Amino acid sequence: MTLRNQGKYVFAQLLTFLPKRTFNGIVNKYVRHFSCWNQLLCMIFRQLTNCDSLRDLVVTLDAHNKKSYHLGIGRRVTRSNLAKANQKRDYRIFEDFAYNLITIANAKLSDQNPNTGQKIYAFDSSTIDLCLSVFQWAKFRKSKGRIKLHTLFDIQTQIPSFIHVTPANIHNVKAMDLLIYEVGAYYVFDRGYLDFERLYKITKCAAYFVIIAKANFKFKRMYSDKANKAKGVLCDQIGKLTGFYTSKNYPDKLRRIKYYDSENKRTFVFQTNNMEATAEHIALLYKKRWQIELFFKWIKQHLKIKSF
Repeated sequence: MTLRNQGKYVFAQLLTFLPKRTFNGIVNKYVRHFSCWNQLLCMIFRQLTNCDSLRDLVVTLDAHNKKSYHLGIGRRVTRSNLAKANQKRDYRIFEDFAYNLITIANAKLSDQNPNTGQKIYAFDSSTIDLCLSVFQWAKFRKSKGRIKLHTLFDIQTQIPSFIHVTPANIHNVKAMDLLIYEVGAYYVFDRGYLDFERLYKITKCAAYFVIIAKANFKFKRMYSDKANKAKGVLCDQIGKLTGFYTSKNYPDKLRRIKYYDSENKRTFVFQTNNMEATAEHIALLYKKRWQIELFFKWIKQHLKIKSF
């Protein structure tokens, strides 16, 4: 998309990509007596201008008071009104609108790349530090505030498909219960999500998973495929779990792949329920998981929320 200068400010031109009618429809479900559109625009303006506080934001808006109408923000915003709105408005208004924008972006990228093949998702979480005096609900330790951002990241479109915020002390695997798995899609996890009962749910949904194995997992080999050390495949085995609880939680066959990454000089052991893909392809899928780490890095560099 390109922005054409039609006598509008750049900020106003950016807002033309936001479906206001859709936003108003979402607001009508929760707030009937007051519009939230200006509140949303103020918060977007605040992110783009890197304001550190409400006072800083209001001062910046006042400096552009004569331009506020053309910016799309509307009448003058006071710090008290904006603070009350941020405190009392239902967060689901903006959550629903964010998912609507994600749907639009995914549709446009899918139209541009119609032959993307199977969907590949990476699921991980990242902790975000917050100022405890501002975010009392995000208490992590006695003097520290922190939340955990659970994200399902679409590797092909580079857009998050699912985001869930929890307190930082919530275990990662509990967020897996909220996922809706697509048939035939790949879900790539780090070692922290190794829960065989939850992984078996992916198998029953006719989807695939790739995850790093723990060092002490009990596995009985049934048969093996030929290793290819030239490509880094040290072993490719199919078998079953033999642990008392793990064998009950995951009674089906499981594939174990031992792979040597010559670039980083590391050996990985993968577990997957896909029996047909090549071992090199499974290793490549896990390598693509690094893109969600880059996404978290980008979020923390650009999203200014710690003391706001």
